Amino acid sequence: MLEKDFKRVIATIRDEIIETQVYIMSDANKRLLNLYFKLGKIIYENSKWGNKFIKELETELKLDFPNSKGFSARNLVRMKKFYVEYKEEEILPPAVAKLPWTHNNILIDKVKDKEKRLWYANEAANNNWSKVVLRHQIDMNLYERKALLTNKENNFKNTLIEPQSDLANDLQKDPYIFNLPLLKEKYIEKELEESMVERIKNVLLELGEGFSFVGNQYKITVGDSDYFIDMLFYHLKLHCYIAVELKAVSFKPEFIGQLNFYLTALDEQVKDERDFPSIGLLLCRDKDRLTVEYSLKNISKPIGVSSYEISKYMPKDIMDKLPTEEDINLHIDIDETIEQEGEK
Repeated sequence: MLEKDFKRVIATIRDEIIETQVYIMSDANKRLLNLYFKLGKIIYENSKWGNKFIKELETELKLDFPNSKGFSARNLVRMKKFYVEYKEEEILPPAVAKLPWTHNNILIDKVKDKEKRLWYANEAANNNWSKVVLRHQIDMNLYERKALLTNKENNFKNTLIEPQSDLANDLQKDPYIFNLPLLKEKYIEKELEESMVERIKNVLLELGEGFSFVGNQYKITVGDSDYFIDMLFYHLKLHCYIAVELKAVSFKPEFIGQLNFYLTALDEQVKDERDFPSIGLLLCRDKDRLTVEYSLKNISKPIGVSSYEISKYMPKDIMDKLPTEEDINLHIDIDETIEQEGEK
């Protein structure tokens, strides 16, 4: 057998094993949540016995299932709360059923509005958010900055075909919030860019799922002149390049012309025939909505304009909630057992 054929067979086997492991974990998680939901119903129906019932139930279950770690009094109370939150549903919402037990507890504790909670559940399930990332997104009010942002300042509808236009619109936030602790209070654009590169994991977390960093000061040559894009990304879901221009000042109409030029150059020189049109994202300290609207009216390339904030200028209680570089993990750790999830 040729070496390349052997490698292809091994890759196929590896993919099959991983797919099966993910399916087993997903199915086991769903069964566990349904069990907790049923136990929560029983506990709820015996609420008249108060804490005494919980304590005795904990004792009995630990005697019957000594190797299981999910039946502490604290976790039994959580099961009751879990049931109360979703007892009006015929079945658990699909996104809720996909998430680990700990994620569901975070959502119930931190998000009281059910519609808002289900939005976060969907985002967490679709993007494989870790517990740290889920807490971070809730603390940073992602729902208000993304889901409730109905009038986003972009021209995607006029410059992109569906569903690309809808996908691009969905990824835009306003404002973006960047955690850049080393950035001076009075900074220039070069310092902002350098700080973002140094904290690229945090920047990617804030930009959202699918962004892959290509480079900063990305050089394109047109004629006899060189031009440099502040930050260039490739979006794995949109299948296109995204040029991000950073401005340390308020929005000015001429910024749009500059970014439109960069996108033209990217499409002519960098974009592959399989890629969709490149997208521009202009980030300014602040902006006037009407000025942005006028500036985008006759622009041929897809461009979005958002403001940004630097988190270190926020109150300390919010700063303390931001994840560090070590904390950030965009994927659920499948080595963490379900029983451990139940105990936390």
